[in-house]
Amino acid sequence: MAAAVAMRSGSGSEGGGYDKAGMDSGKYVRYTPEQVEALERVYAECPKPSSSRRQQLLRECPILANIEPKQIKVWFQNRRCRDKQRKEASRLQAVNRKLTAMNKLLMEENERLQKQVSQLVHENAYMKQQLQNPSLANDTSCESNVTTPQNALRDASNPTGLLTIAEETLAEFLSKATGTAVDWVPMPGMKPGPDSFGIVAISHGCRGVAARACGLVNLEPTKIVEILKDRPSWFRDCRSLEVFTGVPAGNGGTIELIYMQMYAPTTLVPARDFWTLRYTTTMEDGSLVVCERSLSGSGGGPSTASAQQFVRAEMLPSGYLVRPCEGGGSIVHIVDHLDLEAWSVPEVLRPLYESSRVVAQKMTTAALRHIRQIAQETSGEVVYALGRQPAVLRTFSQRLSRGFNDAISGFNDDGWSVMGGDGIEDVIIACNSKKVRNTSTIANAFGPPGGVICAKASMLLQSVPPAVLVRFLREHRSEWADYNFDAYSASSLKTSSCSLPGLRPMRFSGSQIIMPLAHTVENEEILEVVRLEGQALTHDDGLLSRDIHLLQLCTGIDEKSMGSCFQLVFAPIDELFPDDAPLISSGFRVIPLDMKTDGAPTGRTLDLASSLEVGSTTQPTGDATLDDCNLRSVLTIAFQFPYEMHLQDSVATMARQYVRSIVSSVQRVSMAISPRSGLNAGQKIISGFPEAPTLARWICQSYQFHLGVELLRQADDAGELLLKMLWDYEDAILCCSFKEKPVFTFANEMGLNMLETSLVALQDLSLDKIFDEAGRKALYNEIPKLMEQGYAYLPGGVCLSGMGRHVSFEQAVAWKVLGEDNSVHCLAFCFVNWSFV
Repeated sequence: MAAAVAMRSGSGSEGGGYDKAGMDSGKYVRYTPEQVEALERVYAECPKPSSSRRQQLLRECPILANIEPKQIKVWFQNRRCRDKQRKEASRLQAVNRKLTAMNKLLMEENERLQKQVSQLVHENAYMKQQLQNPSLANDTSCESNVTTPQNALRDASNPTGLLTIAEETLAEFLSKATGTAVDWVPMPGMKPGPDSFGIVAISHGCRGVAARACGLVNLEPTKIVEILKDRPSWFRDCRSLEVFTGVPAGNGGTIELIYMQMYAPTTLVPARDFWTLRYTTTMEDGSLVVCERSLSGSGGGPSTASAQQFVRAEMLPSGYLVRPCEGGGSIVHIVDHLDLEAWSVPEVLRPLYESSRVVAQKMTTAALRHIRQIAQETSGEVVYALGRQPAVLRTFSQRLSRGFNDAISGFNDDGWSVMGGDGIEDVIIACNSKKVRNTSTIANAFGPPGGVICAKASMLLQSVPPAVLVRFLREHRSEWADYNFDAYSASSLKTSSCSLPGLRPMRFSGSQIIMPLAHTVENEEILEVVRLEGQALTHDDGLLSRDIHLLQLCTGIDEKSMGSCFQLVFAPIDELFPDDAPLISSGFRVIPLDMKTDGAPTGRTLDLASSLEVGSTTQPTGDATLDDCNLRSVLTIAFQFPYEMHLQDSVATMARQYVRSIVSSVQRVSMAISPRSGLNAGQKIISGFPEAPTLARWICQSYQFHLGVELLRQADDAGELLLKMLWDYEDAILCCSFKEKPVFTFANEMGLNMLETSLVALQDLSLDKIFDEAGRKALYNEIPKLMEQGYAYLPGGVCLSGMGRHVSFEQAVAWKVLGEDNSVHCLAFCFVNWSFV
């Protein structure tokens, strides 16, 4: 009978074990398999049943008749506890496997670094010997024995020669991936650890540009190799990859001849292409290797007619090494080593082609992040909105990016041709008569012949943080966009034919609602749907809703982003948003030309002066650094418009004028958000705005005149010091125009934070918009008192920020701001003790 006694309560409930018969009796009884099965069925439906549900269970299951209600409750408690313990044990095992693999990876990296140190010590001793004995100057015995085969082109003409090149490429690649053939230095800002995505290094002092990354990925090696070989699926700059020849090799490997085309990053430089040999094989330890190198500098590949818009670049031995880990997953080594022929681009843009960091960010880490993203999606760790499958959303991101790249590069074989200009070559106009027509899902395909016109321009920016600019363009669309042009682009999705904007005038309410769809693991990319609210103005249409929906891809706007490219790309979509929705991409791309030496991301806010020393236009403070002030970047703008053939010239003229207006708006915004511009630079953007020190003096003097107390200590101080004190004041101070519909014209730092806006976008907000119904009623009740005695106190309540968030405040005081002639210049508000709800 010893087997009839359980050592602890519920120790074997899953397989017909034992449990306590009563809480106070101290007796144990056996659960029959039937009883356990009944309890498990209920647990699967509801792990934590209520008391009434347990009573119902006892009534409906006669086999549980001899079980007390308390015992049923204890059974479920123990069952939940065991479930939790199993999940925690599984999680700890996964963490342990990850730490073990990471430890192995770090030990290998440490061993490689020790070899590199030994090699450097040897080379240092050799150089000393050379200096002491000049006769040894011609001795090259210390140089690396890894050399490029001189007869590569000749050997490529037969299978034996291809195998020789493949084996040499494999040896050189492995010496870079795990050896010391390249002097690797850690990439600034990348710190290895169990929570990092990998170890990233860039080359120092070698030919061309090179980057190396290694990390852990929870996928099988064969799956990883399959993904990485499909370069267009993860490398956004890859236009096409075509396999021309496949030759079997030993160990089940293959040798392939590859022709790859890359997009141009901006309209100012030509695109690149590669003619390479790719070798896939299996190592003796079970590791999979994919290595690749160029076969020649310029000969080979497809006919020159299809490659005339490209500059032939060279890929030095590069590739992927994928090793299986014990317990599942893989250790992945990635090496990219390129010579991008920097001589062929303007000198100011050469940093894009001479920086190993750019290669690391655009190719090497992009590959590692992509397979990590696939791994998380496969394991179910990532759940996306609207019930969309991850692969579908990823396809949308790729299509948006590809459409934008197509518009920038404008390849002839895609149907693009450049149209004549108006004598000013600031905006390039290109047309494509077959782009829209090839998509039968677009309603215009059933209308008159036409196509797409693209207006594009590139410009250099000085001292403009790219992430700040792109975030501003995303969050304050009304600062640069014209709703009528968005409506025109969206009309291509309707059954009626396109008409020129202006024929159906619209009014944009200034409101945009951003609905997130998906994001990558580390938020480098965000996919979202934007709804723009608008109304028709024509009498025939009345006040029908004219909302526009955009599918939008944001890259590099996260505070921790370290990308080499910052983008805002969007395309109009139908509100039903089908999976096969046609996309005509437009947007902005900002590429830094001078990478920060410390790799730290820019985390400045969007206001004009929060990180500036007031009164200084040269010395930034706070988060702004000298790197921000000296930063150069290239901005590329490309907007696409569908057209009908008889309207081609009109649409082209419209597109040119619109992009010119956007360029002007971006220049205005860039001046405002630049660390070099102080508060005075922001003043020039706001019409009717007096000098900031003058307004600060008026605000403080009027407060003291009406309320009899000082708003600021030392309020008699004039000029920059008073402005600095007002800017840093602990409560939110806002000024609005003294008009029938008051709009905000000024705010201090706390005011901008409360409204979640910037000085540039402040005029988009009106006084009535930030109050709810109760707040507006309280304000209207106090207006007579405000006009009579010059000030009024508003009770605590809730208002809305510019982003639609609720903000509570303890109290607010309003007063009239008097100018030099004692006329009312504006109204000022001070919100005390505010916080986001």
